[in-house]
Amino acid sequence: MLGFSFSLPATRLAVEDLDPWFVTFARAVTAGVLAALYLLAVRAPLPTRAQWRRLGLVAGGAVLGFPLLTGLALVTSESQHGAVVVALLPAATALAAVVRANERPGPLFWTAAVAGLLVVVTFTVANSGGVITGADVFLLGAVAVCAVAYAEGGALSRDLGGARTICWALVLSMPVMIPAAAISAATTSLHAEPVAWLGLGYVSAISMFLGFFAWYAGLARGGVARVGQVQLLQPLLTFLWAGLLLGEHVGLTTVLAAAGVLGSVVITQRARVTQHQSATAPGVMLRGGVSGVRRSA
Repeated sequence: MLGFSFSLPATRLAVEDLDPWFVTFARAVTAGVLAALYLLAVRAPLPTRAQWRRLGLVAGGAVLGFPLLTGLALVTSESQHGAVVVALLPAATALAAVVRANERPGPLFWTAAVAGLLVVVTFTVANSGGVITGADVFLLGAVAVCAVAYAEGGALSRDLGGARTICWALVLSMPVMIPAAAISAATTSLHAEPVAWLGLGYVSAISMFLGFFAWYAGLARGGVARVGQVQLLQPLLTFLWAGLLLGEHVGLTTVLAAAGVLGSVVITQRARVTQHQSATAPGVMLRGGVSGVRRSA
């Protein structure tokens, strides 16, 4: 979460001078090159045909959908507002975990998750003058596609490992991302301040690549639904970066909303989550950890 927490501020720095479409494709290509080098270095075996199909969901959400939609949103929205809306992601990830990762959270979990969801929705509407803006639509779309990518990637990491899951997803996206990056580079101005390029470098190397090594490994070991709720800590850290580095004013309502979702994550971490047996993951009971989960080295 520490690495991901600067993703929205870094994206905002990048899209202030660079086209959001170019930022999306360039970060994916940069991360894809790093991923290919990693896979060659560890001599990773090729995924199976079924795993390639699942990797397509990871690539569509985490590599393309979330970066593009948040980039478009942050052209007109502040990063701290985006951080609170994206705090919906843990609840969405839990829903996706029910469908894609065969997990069954209990009543206490859902009560806390819905409470956090209501806090975020209230904050979003209140700060938009009672209406949902175009930026909010982009952010909500980003949440939806990313939730599927997190749930699918977390479940797949039980077999492939966290690092290989994101690396293969990045490599899978390269045939689309390379020509798209070339076209966007040719049709937009690349004259930008150094800080914009630094922002692009951060979201490429950390947000799109290294951050997922730990994230998918954590989802695989602790369960997608429960560990996904740790994302509710992300807004607090994002507010810190937004205030310190971007000069954005962090108001009282923002702090209160963050405190509300933080309380939600504390409860979900203590709630019971059952994982049902599936073809890709043995049935286990998650209660503070995972046992009997098969993972490759």
